[in-house]
Amino acid sequence: MANISVYNMEGEEVGKINLLAEIFNVEINTDLIHQAVFIQTTNSRTHLAHAKDRSEVRGGGKKPWRQKGTGRARHGSIRSPIWAGGGATFGPRKDKKFDKKINKKAKRKALFMTLSSKFEDKELIVLDKLELKEPKTKLMVNLINKLLKKEKEPSILVAVKKNENIIKANQNIPYTKTISVDSLNVLDLLSFKYLLLNKGAIKVIEKTYLK
Repeated sequence: MANISVYNMEGEEVGKINLLAEIFNVEINTDLIHQAVFIQTTNSRTHLAHAKDRSEVRGGGKKPWRQKGTGRARHGSIRSPIWAGGGATFGPRKDKKFDKKINKKAKRKALFMTLSSKFEDKELIVLDKLELKEPKTKLMVNLINKLLKKEKEPSILVAVKKNENIIKANQNIPYTKTISVDSLNVLDLLSFKYLLLNKGAIKVIEKTYLK
């Protein structure tokens, strides 16, 4: 087990807590982390470009001219790709599948490696409790300033469990993001320098990901 300092809402150290080595002290494999990030970004890709094929463009209900006797090349439809305004051949399609898969154990291992990296780099901040009386951005900014006095606008991912005041207070802070503690993922953890959570969230992580 590894232990980490626990702070109160005033930024004062009030004790320590033990972290499970299976989650926060895992040997890091950057190739596996890269694979998890690549697959997550690929699966979240949105398909915007879409070229119509000959079955989707307008017109072409009848043969442009008769098959023989005109001296012109034979054609069956003006929707043919060789006509101006006709369908596209091998154009980009919305229905193209980009989804990729990753083994569940590998995905979970990559998450543990990322959490271990946060702990190793001292970028994991644990509070004895994380709650606000009102959903005010000013209260959240004050809390962050007390915890990270030396950094201006630090990049922070706040992991909570169903706390509307924290979620609303974070919405107007551009350098933070709120995520449900049982929905942690490698991409979000790597997109922000610090991970902020409370002691209760540590237990949720252990219960959720160590099934």
